[in-house]
Amino acid sequence: MNKPVQPMSSLSLKLPKADRSIETYRLAASRTFPAKLEGPLNRIAFSAVHTVVDPFADNDPWLSVAVDWDKTIAFREHVWDLGLGVAEAMDTAQRGMGLDWPTSLELITRSVAAAKRRNALVFSGAGTDHLAVEDAKNLDDVIHAYEEQISAVEKVGGRIILMASRALAKLGRGADDYAKVYNRVLSQVREPVIIHWLGDMFDPALAGYWGTKDLAKAMDVAVAIINHNAAKVDGVKVSLLDKQREIDMRRRLDRRIKMYTGDDFNYAELIAGDEQGFSHALLGIFDAIAPAASYALSRLAAGDEAGFHDVLGPTVPLSRHIFKAPTRFYKTGVVFMAYLNGHQDHFTMVGGQESTRSTLHLAELFRLADKAGLLADPELATQRMKTVLATHGIEP
Repeated sequence: MNKPVQPMSSLSLKLPKADRSIETYRLAASRTFPAKLEGPLNRIAFSAVHTVVDPFADNDPWLSVAVDWDKTIAFREHVWDLGLGVAEAMDTAQRGMGLDWPTSLELITRSVAAAKRRNALVFSGAGTDHLAVEDAKNLDDVIHAYEEQISAVEKVGGRIILMASRALAKLGRGADDYAKVYNRVLSQVREPVIIHWLGDMFDPALAGYWGTKDLAKAMDVAVAIINHNAAKVDGVKVSLLDKQREIDMRRRLDRRIKMYTGDDFNYAELIAGDEQGFSHALLGIFDAIAPAASYALSRLAAGDEAGFHDVLGPTVPLSRHIFKAPTRFYKTGVVFMAYLNGHQDHFTMVGGQESTRSTLHLAELFRLADKAGLLADPELATQRMKTVLATHGIEP
């Protein structure tokens, strides 16, 4: 049961503000959420999960990645305990931002094996990122790259999330080019896949995806291709941070195809839905707020929509902060939350990406996480926030 605990009136710390002043911030009364799923869910919900690095590895973080496999898989087990699925080796894991294909495949292999041991849900990203964009000369190169990754994921028993391709964004000139690639690739998959439409706010190299920068025309192309391949498509994840476009697309999809919201600004209302339908979820923010997301979804399944919004609504300001522009740096906030909540013992990231957000950004993240009741252990979170502030020259 979700219930408030006594106010942490003795916990406070000094946090920087935008006007360069320092405030003494006193933590709010926290909330506790179940560590395991309570009751069945009536939405499918994936958390796109982060990668935990090994801070003791003697490597060059900008050039190579060293993964702490035990901590990485332990975090996935935490997500599965809460009844959520894992979206593996996706943008949140820093795919294309430091996590290369060989490491991604090892991550997928380990995650799929761990999921099978407990009959848990995991889908994994297959794309074309091992093909350097400058080396992609024609559409057949893109198709072959997709085929290679799909084959590798299926060989280890994985289900596919078909990621957007930077190489296709470079070469695709219109609807026919995208239809050629997707029709060929989808015709070969063993099981229905999730199509991922990632907006250029998450990855600038994907500008003009589906062959046009006109989003209305792009949606026409995407819907036509996806509906044509409905038997091979489990669902579509849309990450455009535009709730109306998602709703419009959801209503145009073949009835066999699920919509998985990727809108980290408006997920609560999109998951709740309306009289014409709802979205399932595949969200990076569910990495940072997994216990609250699980409990909120259980309340929705129980018919308690007010309880769903009571829990999930306060998480939205935090998510909007974490995913603020430049949105592609949202991974820093996700990993910082994992550090604050004790899922890893350091604030170190793939590619040194812990440096992509300012101290002010992290301080505001702490405030918003506290207000949403998302600090699992307020004393631990406070001490870790103080440590980070001290490393940035701010006396806590």
